[in-house]
Amino acid sequence: MKKTMWILWPAFIVGGIAEGIFFTVFDPMELQPFGEAVELSRLAVYSIGFVLFWAFAAASSTFTCFLQRGSDEINRCPIPPVRRPEGCPRRDDPDAAS
Repeated sequence: MKKTMWILWPAFIVGGIAEGIFFTVFDPMELQPFGEAVELSRLAVYSIGFVLFWAFAAASSTFTCFLQRGSDEINRCPIPPVRRPEGCPRRDDPDAAS
């Protein structure tokens, strides 16, 4: 839960800032994605824009958390030592599961 808040809260703030900057420069009614005019209300375009900016910022924060994992976290064996198959080099290493 803590990592989820580390990802979503900063992404929320960045999404709001990005939306404010983007829609200060561009009018939602003048946008023409895929060559056609937008047929939604301004509020709908603002809402969709915010969700997209929030999603991109959350993806960036998620990738950052992914890259911050330590080697012990990456190399940890999720199977308890007694359930590991015969011949597994970590079968006799009880610290490999922690």
